[in-house]
Amino acid sequence: MTYTVDFVNVSTVGLESSPVADALAGLRANEARYYKNKYDHTFTTESVDDDPTTLAYITRVLKDERDIVIASRPLEVSSFEVAGIRMAYVFYESGLSINVMYELADGGKRAVGFKLSDGMDVPEELGAFKFARQKSKLAGTIRGSYFVIKNEY
Repeated sequence: MTYTVDFVNVSTVGLESSPVADALAGLRANEARYYKNKYDHTFTTESVDDDPTTLAYITRVLKDERDIVIASRPLEVSSFEVAGIRMAYVFYESGLSINVMYELADGGKRAVGFKLSDGMDVPEELGAFKFARQKSKLAGTIRGSYFVIKNEY
């Protein structure tokens, strides 16, 4: 079932099993607000069971690019195209959010972004990355990192 993320009335719908559900919901709402303000795009998510293709895509990019396998259970995914950019998200039970940004134009920007919810530890599989801090009214302190995608997907 598709869930339209509300960044005014933040809800933990779909994220209830996470030990940091409130912070993860705030992180998801923060992403929704960004896309609404920048692109007038309504951010929606689906359960992994309803959209296994998006999870497989993100899992493949992580494995092929950096040999990263995320240990946490995926809860929700989102996939959309806006302004010539293909975006794919996965939200994990641990509080981790991963997105793949892939500009469709030749030579466009392409990267994988990691965001950690307030209150979660850095997962062992991401220990090699340095995380910058960002304050958010919706999500508290978000820690984020990224790497550039080298291959074509």
